[in-house]
Amino acid sequence: MKILLLEDNEKLNNTIVKRLKIKGYELDAFVDGQEALDAITDGYSCFILDINVPNVDGIKILKKIREYYTEVPVLIISATVELDIIKESYDFGCNDYLKKPFFIDELEIKIEKLCKISDDKIIFDENCSFNYKEATVCIDGEDFRLTKKERLLMNLFLTKKNQVVSYEAIENYVWEGAYASLESIRSLIRRLRKILKNDYIQTVVDTGYIFKTP
Repeated sequence: MKILLLEDNEKLNNTIVKRLKIKGYELDAFVDGQEALDAITDGYSCFILDINVPNVDGIKILKKIREYYTEVPVLIISATVELDIIKESYDFGCNDYLKKPFFIDELEIKIEKLCKISDDKIIFDENCSFNYKEATVCIDGEDFRLTKKERLLMNLFLTKKNQVVSYEAIENYVWEGAYASLESIRSLIRRLRKILKNDYIQTVVDTGYIFKTP
């Protein structure tokens, strides 16, 4: 499982990274809010955010995360005791709040509760699966590594399985807010369909696509 950690106290940051890596988690750790914000669409299964950090605070990052992901867990870690800020964190969609100072064991327990993904491999059928950690699709025993945009599109579909994903949502998530023409989106869809072979991706006319899985 891949976690984004934002904590500007370097000593605490390093301590969290060391402990969670021992537990088998993959981490990208940041001390700067802008750098963390720039990375939020890189396929994370869990976000751990401090609030008071340089350049962009954790609340603004939380709000941006919720524009892309509605279900990926976000854990806020902060020394603040201001009830308004704590309430704001929950209002904008944080799943839990851990007040500093805390024991690392407490953090591990919350991650296990909120963020645990039982399997990095998502099986579509007996001949097709997606390895979330490695960003590869396995078709009939052969692995195909996805490009960044193909991986982001797959991540988006898997967070919205059997739901309509609009052209706008694909543009915002896969192109990370940059402009994408309808033809560019369709071209990416064609590439992913070619890799998957089976007709998992179904077109919703004039709207977007649905990723159909059993």
